[in-house]
Amino acid sequence: MEWFQALILGIVQGLTEYLPVSSSGHLEIFKEILGIDLPDDENLQFNVVVHAATVLSTIVILWPMFRDLCRSFFTFRMDDNFRYVCKILVSCIPVGIVGVFFKDYVEKIFGSGLLIVGICLIVTAGLLLFAHLSDMRAGKLQRANAGRNISWWDAVIIGCAQAVAVLPGLSRSGTTIATGIMLGDKRDKVASFSFLMVILPILGESLLDVKDMMSADYVVQTDALSMAIGFVAAFIVGCAACSWMLNIVKKGKLWWFSVYCVAMGVICILWN
Repeated sequence: MEWFQALILGIVQGLTEYLPVSSSGHLEIFKEILGIDLPDDENLQFNVVVHAATVLSTIVILWPMFRDLCRSFFTFRMDDNFRYVCKILVSCIPVGIVGVFFKDYVEKIFGSGLLIVGICLIVTAGLLLFAHLSDMRAGKLQRANAGRNISWWDAVIIGCAQAVAVLPGLSRSGTTIATGIMLGDKRDKVASFSFLMVILPILGESLLDVKDMMSADYVVQTDALSMAIGFVAAFIVGCAACSWMLNIVKKGKLWWFSVYCVAMGVICILWN
């Protein structure tokens, strides 16, 4: 992989990890546009690096909240923060099941062309629009803090939404945030919950990938410069995108991205 390709893909990963337009889908799109056909080993290595960068950007932007949650959880304070972390853990169970039992099946879907990406982008657009209509129906658009706190049952449902969103083109952030909004949760709360709940699945997947990278037949193919450029680009853009997305959700403007997702979905289907 050339350094400028790593730069572009790092920017795409950092931006689309948080915006409700599907990071996996856009990585497939840009690989197609740039004519990038990475060997499995190189693709694995690069994915680990850029996902680690976006996890770090989440922690940096949500640091005060993340620090308090860790403090309560690891000291067993049994307060609201402790229960919040437990809800995050519960929400990770569905995607953990998918990762353990269906990982190979999901990986086969990636790289199978842009038809699935296009269809899933249109589904993402529908979810964002339904969430907006749900807010309108409940009269919550003008009240950023309207709604309820995330319940245990909400955490399970949002977790199931995250598990389905492993499909390329189905935005993880868009799917989980839209699901929380349709359940009646506070927009600002569900956005933070969505960004924090992905940390464990990404770290878990990265550990599995690192295990594969330690196998005897694994060959390092991406040079250190490209890896570093991809990491820095994903981290910097990820920090900006995370802050931007939190603000967008609070203002109830999530539906704007439905227009983009429909347009890009149609382009993907026609391109395919």
